[in-house]
Amino acid sequence: MKWTLAAALLPAQHLVDVARTAEESGYNSVAMPDSVFFPEKVSAKYPYTKDGSRFWPPETEFVDPFVAIPAMAAVTSRLEFHTNVCKLPLRDPLLTAKQVASIAVLSNNRFAFGVGLSWIPEEFRYTHTDMRTRGARVDEAIDILKAVCAGNGPEWVEYHGKHYDFDRLMISPAPDRPVRILVGGHSEPALRRTARVADGWISVNTSPDKIIEACTRLHELRAEYGRTDEPFEIIAGPVGNVSRDDYQRLEEAGVTECQAAPWWQYGVDFQDKQALIESARRFAGEVIETY
Repeated sequence: MKWTLAAALLPAQHLVDVARTAEESGYNSVAMPDSVFFPEKVSAKYPYTKDGSRFWPPETEFVDPFVAIPAMAAVTSRLEFHTNVCKLPLRDPLLTAKQVASIAVLSNNRFAFGVGLSWIPEEFRYTHTDMRTRGARVDEAIDILKAVCAGNGPEWVEYHGKHYDFDRLMISPAPDRPVRILVGGHSEPALRRTARVADGWISVNTSPDKIIEACTRLHELRAEYGRTDEPFEIIAGPVGNVSRDDYQRLEEAGVTECQAAPWWQYGVDFQDKQALIESARRFAGEVIETY
């Protein structure tokens, strides 16, 4: 089992030192979320709370992951990074591919790209993108990202789809190893997309039982698509009173990496950088080093 430090909601000025701590303490990776803005009014319910409300205040810092990850990669040498998750259908896929390729090169291939759809109608409206076609556009965007970041360095690529269409072009720099594409989400379409085209899956923050249930379905779908012999990773976000037995059950279900946010577990003030660092070290000592 490997371990991710989930850096969601952390203040910008703490991220670099938290990344250094993660590398020193034995974490495999740091995960960065994506939130373009906080609409004052939202016409849909947040899907991961009982009452549908957002649990973070509007001024909560969400540093752009395409900015934060290179900054953290610059002060580390082993630590890996991934987005959890980038709201891909809000963005142009070629511009996104340019960013992903550049980060992969600058970090010496320590970057995986986690993608999702977004649940907020206002995000689509205000970025002039179509929420109705988000799933189909994500499928095409993944194809484009895989072509640009195939691991062969800069090369000519072209794409002719329903939503995106371009003739031969080259993006440089481009990585010399394929950028892994990870898909997030527990819905049946998300799991099918994962099984069909992704290199891995990222769970939402939920109970170990729900993660294991999704893993079982993923294994069935990957067999259906004939991909069981291909490398595949599962990054899980178990929450609640997670025991050692729970981590073992998750690993047996196929989970390769577990996310941790020790500051939530230990009740730490997010503005207190030293407390954040000490909680990351504490989790490493209590869980990672003894697992």
